[in-house]
Amino acid sequence: MGPHPAVAAIRLAVRRVLHDVLTDGSDISPTTTGEPPLVLVACSGGADSMALASALAFEAPKLSVRAGAITVDHGLQTGSDLRAAEVVARLGAMRLDPVEAVAVNVGRAGGPEAAARDARYAALDAVAERHRAAAVLLGHTRDDQAETVLLGLARGSGTRSLSGMAAVSGAAGRYRRPFLQLDRQTARKACLVQAIPVWDDPHNTDPAYTRSRLRHEGLPALEKALGKGVVEALARTAQLSRDDADALDAWAADAARSVRDDSGQLECAKLYALPPAVRRRVLRQAVIAAGAPAGSLFARHVEEVDRLITGWRGQGGINLPGRVEVRRQGGRLVVRQG
Repeated sequence: MGPHPAVAAIRLAVRRVLHDVLTDGSDISPTTTGEPPLVLVACSGGADSMALASALAFEAPKLSVRAGAITVDHGLQTGSDLRAAEVVARLGAMRLDPVEAVAVNVGRAGGPEAAARDARYAALDAVAERHRAAAVLLGHTRDDQAETVLLGLARGSGTRSLSGMAAVSGAAGRYRRPFLQLDRQTARKACLVQAIPVWDDPHNTDPAYTRSRLRHEGLPALEKALGKGVVEALARTAQLSRDDADALDAWAADAARSVRDDSGQLECAKLYALPPAVRRRVLRQAVIAAGAPAGSLFARHVEEVDRLITGWRGQGGINLPGRVEVRRQGGRLVVRQG
């Protein structure tokens, strides 16, 4: 008898990603000791990441890949260090190696959820670089994707935000998300039938957090009003939006070279001639290149800059995050950090 369908599904998803990691040109050269490439799993101890860890532990030896894990202690709850130690012990029992717990200090920039995310990814990057890992697997599911799309829609952040989380992201494709086509319940069922202990983070049910409210109030209300299938539809929307955004980004990259004069300045007349979706992408990239943090640059900022092109009435410069100023002078758009 084969494995339970939920277990088979998560193992197949991980097997496919490991195959991609080994064949897509990532930096997977053996270490100086001749060891096979290392793939790490980021594990909080929750059902999604524990299911991912168990599947990685099962599949990696078949492909001659070393499998390790990282758990990040955000220090936001009493006893978080003890809980991290428990997760390390459980991961070690799966014969993952290396396994590390990393404590981080969570700041306040961007709100509690964004600050925790920034601290977590910084820790994951540091551990991955130290171990020269070929990839880090993340346990985001189709449900997480649906929530991300809805959050982007609510913020009015545009097509790129609606595209949700990419299956492959980070420097050199470091981060991989095998479960984006699987629902949260499949991961939880896989843990249940394998008797894998999981920890349910109380933050996931705390209404103080936007994503928690969306998960427990917003999505259920949508399903009640629109019927089942909302999560699947939102996940499809993410993929369609990503395809559109990728095409527009490629168009904008080409256009960015054609709208500059010999000195490299952006020419307003040439910008005006571009389709709005392409022009706004060119402007956004120009502002980021000048020093504006991408995570702090919202659609409303880009719209203000766009009005210097489409609604020019002699208005003054625009101040943007990162001390970047944009102003129109002599038919040129001047973007610089003050």
